[in-house]
Amino acid sequence: MLDYLKNMQMNKNSFIDYNMYNPFLLKGMEAALYRVVKAINEREKIVLYGFYDVDSIAAISLLMLVLKFVNADVEYFIPSELSENRDLNEKDINNHIKYLGPGLIITLGCGINSFSEIESCKYIGIDVIVTDFHEPIKNVPDTIVVDPQQKGCNYPFKGLCASGLTFKLAQAISSYYKMKSINKYMDLVMIGTSYSKTKIESENKIIAEEGIKQLKCTNNYGICALLKTHNIKIINEDTVLKLALKVMPTINPVGRMDNAKIVVELFITTDKNRALQISKYLDNELKNNLVF
Repeated sequence: MLDYLKNMQMNKNSFIDYNMYNPFLLKGMEAALYRVVKAINEREKIVLYGFYDVDSIAAISLLMLVLKFVNADVEYFIPSELSENRDLNEKDINNHIKYLGPGLIITLGCGINSFSEIESCKYIGIDVIVTDFHEPIKNVPDTIVVDPQQKGCNYPFKGLCASGLTFKLAQAISSYYKMKSINKYMDLVMIGTSYSKTKIESENKIIAEEGIKQLKCTNNYGICALLKTHNIKIINEDTVLKLALKVMPTINPVGRMDNAKIVVELFITTDKNRALQISKYLDNELKNNLVF
């Protein structure tokens, strides 16, 4: 592992995937990879912590698929209450997450200002990797942090959203495990990026362009089911946004959390029939005049 990271240090100026920046240019990425690999090798439970918007749903789904591919023991958690901030919820940690028995929590697009919550995790023996794209209020928590906005991070592009930053972590994981299929998840990254408010420039432009190409030949059963359910045959920026709107969880509190989990299941299922059932269910929700 240490030899691998040393070699990556020597080759930080290039990365083969779509000519995107090397993920190890992100401050904290080497430590994040080391901790993730340790969790996988020692069969620790990993819990992914994200929110209920399309960008976060895409990020959770992407990393669930990648970690399952490398045989990790992984689950995800979406907060049970609406929140305007992007902090870890201490109530969720104490009432739910700790009972899953995780050794590691990975936040996706959140947690950069969750100082006390991360200390609470440490107290009960849970390590936390924060991946976030928001600017820290002041300092960063005393844990592994991957955030292009943090002080001392020289990553060339600061405009990644949750799904884009999660893809960088997925790239790091795939390079360690020599995965050849990581680029097939670009369709999910593109859906999340398109729905987020980030500017379509630099790496986001690559994600948008390559994601559309991947979407045209996607093997994700959930995306295929959505395309079929909504009779989407032409793939372009407009139809991608339409696709994202079809899975945006309902605004009412119960529906928002429940449907966010349903959409994750849609994107990670390996059952074609189940994917079509979920897609039709979401379509019925829309037709029943629930606000998306």
